[in-house]
Amino acid sequence: MVARMLGSRLQATKPAATRYVVAANADIKLGTILAPGNLTSVQIVGDLPEGAILKPEDAINRGVISDLYKGEPILESRLAAKDAGGGLAAAIPLGFRACAIRVDEVVGVSGFVTPGMRVDVLISGNPPGQQSGEQGTQSRTLLQNIRVLSAGTDIQKDQEGKAKQVQVVNVLVTPEQAESLTLAQNQGVKIQLVLRNPLDTTTDPVPGTGMGLIFADKTAAKPKSVVVAKSSKKPASEAFSIEVINGSSRSKQEFGSPEVKP
Repeated sequence: MVARMLGSRLQATKPAATRYVVAANADIKLGTILAPGNLTSVQIVGDLPEGAILKPEDAINRGVISDLYKGEPILESRLAAKDAGGGLAAAIPLGFRACAIRVDEVVGVSGFVTPGMRVDVLISGNPPGQQSGEQGTQSRTLLQNIRVLSAGTDIQKDQEGKAKQVQVVNVLVTPEQAESLTLAQNQGVKIQLVLRNPLDTTTDPVPGTGMGLIFADKTAAKPKSVVVAKSSKKPASEAFSIEVINGSSRSKQEFGSPEVKP
């Protein structure tokens, strides 16, 4: 019994195992291809983080797809696949595409969009087959909760975190969304980006609106509906007559409406 008690106490005071993992030697920006000078090693006590890299050769020449900070262990999920290179292409997840959107430097929020933000894509124009001025220009929400990959030629914010005036914004979309976005741009439809809170990931259906609805007189009184009550009484039967023919004589008798028995 004494041996068991002493053994359990010794196991409780036994230090946890430690291992060395590959970490960032300094702050590393997205798109950087790792070199030996970017790497160092840190000691981790206890369980290792999932996807931790143990050998430097497993991280060298791989692109960074998310910012790394000094002393941070490098995980597989923060690096592009081997031989995928660096830059913007390495940051595109499997099954997605980077689609460029032409934006106006003055109109919209192009000067306030930075990589990593979430936006909605709105389109404005006349639907196909509609004559100009028939129903007015319409606006629709084409895409919702879309991630911005780059603004202009930059995939990083500047040192102060400010955005730049750009004419092209690259967004991360699915192949189907890329088709809709490209078709809208080629048809001359006006495209505008709308910023959204990064924590707001809901994509509720939006009906859209048109110029006719915007300029409609919403203060006009609506016509009151008239309710006609149905009568429970049965309509009275009309009077009738009977012509009696007796040989060569004829007679006509008039009768009123008969009484309706319950």
